[in-house]
Amino acid sequence: MLFNSLAFALFLPIVFGIYWQLGKHSKGLQRQNLFLLGASYFFYAWWDARFLALIIISSLADYLLARQMERQNSKAERKPLLWLSLSINLGLLGFFKYFNFFIESFVGAFAQIGVHVESPMLNILLPVGISFYTFQTLSYTIDVYRGKMEAARDPVAFFAYVGFFPQLVAGPIEKARDLLPQFSVPRKFSYPLAVSGLRLILYGIIKKVVISDRLAEYVNLVYAPESTFEGLDVLLGILFFAFQIYCDFSGYSDIAIGTARLFGFQLSINFRTPFFSQSVSELWRRWHITLNAWFRDYVYQPLGGRSGSKIRTYINVLIVFLVSGFWHGAAWTYIVWGAICALFYTLEALLGLGGKTYTGLQRWLFTLYTFGTFAFGMVFFRAPSVEVAWEKLGSLSSIFIQEITLFSHSGTELSQFLSPAQAGIYLSFLLLLFLIFEFKIGLESLDAVLDKWPRPARWLFYYGLIALLLIFGAYGIPQQFIYFQF
Repeated sequence: MLFNSLAFALFLPIVFGIYWQLGKHSKGLQRQNLFLLGASYFFYAWWDARFLALIIISSLADYLLARQMERQNSKAERKPLLWLSLSINLGLLGFFKYFNFFIESFVGAFAQIGVHVESPMLNILLPVGISFYTFQTLSYTIDVYRGKMEAARDPVAFFAYVGFFPQLVAGPIEKARDLLPQFSVPRKFSYPLAVSGLRLILYGIIKKVVISDRLAEYVNLVYAPESTFEGLDVLLGILFFAFQIYCDFSGYSDIAIGTARLFGFQLSINFRTPFFSQSVSELWRRWHITLNAWFRDYVYQPLGGRSGSKIRTYINVLIVFLVSGFWHGAAWTYIVWGAICALFYTLEALLGLGGKTYTGLQRWLFTLYTFGTFAFGMVFFRAPSVEVAWEKLGSLSSIFIQEITLFSHSGTELSQFLSPAQAGIYLSFLLLLFLIFEFKIGLESLDAVLDKWPRPARWLFYYGLIALLLIFGAYGIPQQFIYFQF
């Protein structure tokens, strides 16, 4: 069930109404948790009911293993149970997400030396959200193993934590010690929290439907197999994809956080206006924050973090980015993307550029540099193969002799009611307004900005966003969020 679908627009208010009615009873908390669990499983089964078996297996295994861990007296006794948890969860993730990738890679490697091997490819469907809920439940067993939290007693609360529908399929990835306790505390309806949630939902939908999905039309043209675009058109496609993926994913996160607030839960902020970062290291501290925190706590620090030599630290950084790239997708493009991110991160550290704060012109120059490195690295993230990514970058050589023809293409919805010049002006103006507003809320927060406005101005803003959504939103078949494929 997509957040930007009619089904979700019907699902959310129904679940919201029943949920708060259940909270009025003497056993309201237990009833609310059980209802949330059922609603979350219904939400997830909307894609494919068969996927429910995997999330139930993962939840049940980690619930039982963590309980057993807590009964052990030492880490040595708990370690086999942790390894069993890792094996079950990563085994499921590895089979469903990476089996065919490894088979293809081995077959390709043998082909390079002239050995033909039959490829036992399987028609495997990737369960939606498996990368996200696997990391979320693993954080629980690892923290119980480390003694950082107690094992959950209430199975309903734990299963609801793993399957909580607002953030089930694409995060934020919540550590158990942050989210799980919220299922044990009685929740009362909060009007300010609900208003805050609705604001985030509206803003997230605008980012997805009005900005991301509109940009996607042009990005898809540039990266289409039959594409002949070069020069400035490819440059526009590269820049547009940077904004597309940010508005798509941060829009999803806003909707997820806002939806959780409607039910009395606080989720972690996942993006902090990363495009205003002044270094690559700062950008990755402000982009997909919960995933980067997961890798920091459960991969980078166990590898030694910064405690060793500089070379060892850079190797640790490289490992984390490579694993992060591979987590995003079973393709060499994501691994190369991770390596490029590690390269820029390391170069900054060697040159002493990371961690500095600049002012005036320097600030904006370093902001442009940071955005540029991100956008060009994302060519490998978006391209269907490494070869295509290099082709797109190579086509930029004609940037000074090629005119912009992208907006003249008839294969977009905007081209049906706007001229090429009007489409270009509209998208440029839309992105400019978006950046100005993002800069403002980056200094404070969405609530802090809007709460300072007089009530008439706030309502004018809400109605303006709704009008923008109705007039310029991309409709038809709802477009899936990009991170659902991971």
